[in-house]
Amino acid sequence: MADCLFCKIAAGQIPVQKLAEDDQALAFPDLRPQAPTHVLVIPKKHVASLAEVADDEWPLVGALHAMAIKVARAQGLEQSGFRTVINTGADGGQTVFHLHLHLLGGRGMGWPPG
Repeated sequence: MADCLFCKIAAGQIPVQKLAEDDQALAFPDLRPQAPTHVLVIPKKHVASLAEVADDEWPLVGALHAMAIKVARAQGLEQSGFRTVINTGADGGQTVFHLHLHLLGGRGMGWPPG
């Protein structure tokens, strides 16, 4: 989508610090971190939200998680732990309507999230 922030990032029109990249996804630090490590993992293909993933797109969701694990290991979070979150829709806290996964770590995570 022409006006989508994450599509522009995926296309290289907006520069980011790339922590990982492959043909399907890109990982970069969140500009407003909520934890010492806060990374966004986005698909290069535009999908508005988890609720809009088509039947043939579910492997993409797995690819996002696989990249998150790779980045978590690179950031040294494998032993202490980390959280992955996909906010879906306005009530779910989604503010950018391009599917993305948050990787959070470097501190204890409470439940329920607040």
